[in-house]
Amino acid sequence: MDIRALLMGLTFAFIWSSAFTSARVIVADAAPLASLALRFLISGLIGVAIARAIGQTWRLTRGQWRATLIFGLCQNAIYLGLNFIAMQTVQASLASIIASTMPLMVAFAGWIIFRDRLPIMGIGGLILGIIGVLIIMSSRLETGLDLYGVTLCVIGAIALTIATLSMRSASSGGNLMMVVGLQMLVGSAILAVASAATESMYVNLTPAVAFAFAYTTIFPGLVATWIWFALVERIGATRAATFHFLNPFFGVAIAAMLLGERIGPLDILGVAIIAAGILAVQLSRQAKTHS
Repeated sequence: MDIRALLMGLTFAFIWSSAFTSARVIVADAAPLASLALRFLISGLIGVAIARAIGQTWRLTRGQWRATLIFGLCQNAIYLGLNFIAMQTVQASLASIIASTMPLMVAFAGWIIFRDRLPIMGIGGLILGIIGVLIIMSSRLETGLDLYGVTLCVIGAIALTIATLSMRSASSGGNLMMVVGLQMLVGSAILAVASAATESMYVNLTPAVAFAFAYTTIFPGLVATWIWFALVERIGATRAATFHFLNPFFGVAIAAMLLGERIGPLDILGVAIIAAGILAVQLSRQAKTHS
């Protein structure tokens, strides 16, 4: 892995993890689903415009259309929609930790559903991930925890897993930026309907909210996605996914620095164990790829 790929991976992990902190700022002063629908509308239109500017077309393969719809529904509408609702009562650090278990869920689903062979190291990584989550949850229960919000985050992580598995169909056929833009527009449409049906429109447009919205729209929405696809093209999906083990660290650190969220010793221990589990799973899959 060269220096450029390393910097790309670190940048992607940092931006992805920072999205939880910026989302926490937004939902404190704005309707969560409506603000998310607007974010995806803007990001999606920009993504489609960029795709057209670089010569990509609407002519997607059948697998890409399926992946676009599933990704738009599962990641953008369900995963992020539930996370935005949950972060009205759940700390950004905890939401990022739950979402960071996605690589473990993907590995588990591949093992159970698709019968992918998972080496001993990978099984050990799954076990470590479960232990890390239990340690963090037990420490948070002692200080008070909104179980409803946590449940929404868990359901969202499962939806993100389904969305990630669906992207197997989008990796061929080109037009990846077009896929990125269109799946955001799908999410925007679903979230707009859900917002109209379930929430009252409100916004307290402070400078912090405006900055957080602009940042979330541009960086986690478009820049991180572009970096991820470029990184996968450069070093492959299996090696690129190894950078996910940094997400628990970055997510907790950013929330602590910018929001002042308290991080206890058991949180640090749990995050370290989860990160080790994710790394073990990804390294086992990398070793299997090269065997």
